[in-house]
Amino acid sequence: MSATILASAPAAAAVSSAAGTSNRIRWAGRILSGIAVLFLAVDTVVKLVGVKEAVEGTVQLGFQPHHLLVIGLIEVVCLVLYLVPRTAPLGAVLWTGYFGGAIATHLRLDNPLFTHILSPVYVAALIWGGLYLRDARVRALLRPAAR
Repeated sequence: MSATILASAPAAAAVSSAAGTSNRIRWAGRILSGIAVLFLAVDTVVKLVGVKEAVEGTVQLGFQPHHLLVIGLIEVVCLVLYLVPRTAPLGAVLWTGYFGGAIATHLRLDNPLFTHILSPVYVAALIWGGLYLRDARVRALLRPAAR
């Protein structure tokens, strides 16, 4: 599905060169994406290894300890898709859905707004901001249509 959407965008290479995307902008995107990936990779490993704090946090959120493996595997799939340039937009969409669930979970438990409920929004902003800056296909989809 994302391939169809991205294929309908104007030729990405032409858009990139026509817009004159500078190396600075691409590097800024890579840095933003790198920050998000480092955070998410650590979070994923902590869940897969079953660190005591991760298990306790998961139980406090209302999940069973055995759910930690499933959540970690979902994160691995999202992370791998985001890391592969061709599937990065799909990975970003899947992360966005995952973060929606995290927001709903924290909201249901009446956790603090800025530290718990909005934390996934901050990470999603890094993911999408980095992808926007480094991927001409995403920029082309968000650019207003010429009249």
